[in-house]
Amino acid sequence: MRPMLLSISTPRPPGGGDARDLGHLLHKHPDRAQSFPLGFGAAYVVYPEATAERCTAVLLVDVDAEALARQQRRAAAARAARTGFALAGSINDRAFAASSLLAVAMSTVFSTAMSGRCDRRPELVVSPLAIDVHLPVVSSRGGPELVERIFSPLGFDVEVSPIGLDPAFPEWGPSRFVDLRLRTESVLADVLTQLYVLLPVLDDDKHYWVEQSEVDKLLRRGERWLADHPERALITRRFLRHQPRLTREALDRLVVADGPLVDADAAEAAGDAAEQEIEKPLSLNEQRIEAVVEALVRAGAHTVADVGCGEGRLIARLLATPQFERILGIDVSMRSLRRAADRLHLDTMSPRQRGRVDLLQGSFLYDDDRLGHLDAVAAVEVIEHVDPGRLDAFARAVFGHASPSTVVVTTPNREHNVRFIGMPPGALRHRDHRFEWTREEFGNWVDHVGERFGYRAAITGIGSPDADVGPPTLMVVFSR
Repeated sequence: MRPMLLSISTPRPPGGGDARDLGHLLHKHPDRAQSFPLGFGAAYVVYPEATAERCTAVLLVDVDAEALARQQRRAAAARAARTGFALAGSINDRAFAASSLLAVAMSTVFSTAMSGRCDRRPELVVSPLAIDVHLPVVSSRGGPELVERIFSPLGFDVEVSPIGLDPAFPEWGPSRFVDLRLRTESVLADVLTQLYVLLPVLDDDKHYWVEQSEVDKLLRRGERWLADHPERALITRRFLRHQPRLTREALDRLVVADGPLVDADAAEAAGDAAEQEIEKPLSLNEQRIEAVVEALVRAGAHTVADVGCGEGRLIARLLATPQFERILGIDVSMRSLRRAADRLHLDTMSPRQRGRVDLLQGSFLYDDDRLGHLDAVAAVEVIEHVDPGRLDAFARAVFGHASPSTVVVTTPNREHNVRFIGMPPGALRHRDHRFEWTREEFGNWVDHVGERFGYRAAITGIGSPDADVGPPTLMVVFSR
């Protein structure tokens, strides 16, 4: 039996550099062998080769089958009853075949790498690498054909070899196991998260019970690629162990268009333009930015994150205010971040100014350690782009996990829409808005969040107030 192995190799980057930068990305030093305890055994990371020309990291998972069986006593008993094999819980392929056990080991050992963090060398996180992944034994219930269908659409060059049931008896044919090699040019975090999701999908099984939290886990790990994958339904169904309710919820939450997929960035840009045209006579965008900056100044904030930063309009205004020493712009769209970099002229910015700002890819719906230890978080016209059912995830990530001293949120006031010329009755200002609140609905949400997470809240309006329908924009400043 070959042990459960995952190897990741990179050559020297073109134009110079050092292949051993892989160690920075994985947060595992090439000169040390490291071990990590797992609930079902142990994981080890070693580097069989680590030179400037080529670097290979290997994750070896040593499964304690008896410990795993004890952990799954009920599942093992049910499996034994179903198969009639009394040792089915402890004698199986889990000790050597890449499956959900390897995925869990990856999330434990490479958690920082999977989140796309590298504080010492942040430029490495967004730099595509030539990556060679080798998995000597993978369980694939669907054979080599399924492996191709799963990995090829993600840009991998797939080399898959079936493993025979027994080399001494070739007439028995292939097993369900394959030897898999994947080659791609991509950022490492994407490769790791794709493996994390797809290895249990190929095996079509998990060693633990699947519940509601697995839906959020799937959408978080697959947020940059799953919606566009032609096998998204199969991936979702298998990852959630064929549970119909969870599968339906996950697919409903994926933003997928019928027929050809829409360029989400382009659609959002078109919506932004339409919204700006509606609000242009009031100069609302400028008023919002000024109001948010003034609120952050009054709060005494020195370090600020603009979540859903878009093209960086607020960041530009924050950079013009010396009080703000550290500014993070976070957005899920790489296209928006590139536009923000162009708007801010990051490439020609003085070193002192450049040291004040960072643009990072990420979602404000998930816990993000990069938001920790900041004075303030601003969410300007972003929450209305979130499905109402996911606002709780936003609240947990920002108010619960990041927990800054100040949070500033702005959102449209739906009641004021009747005052905009040319807006049809009942229409929303942006085609991507999932909702727009009345003043009462906004106040109820503010009260709930403040009470739950321990914040005081002060609600104000932005733009000229109307005696009947209130201001065009609502703003709240939360203070912890």
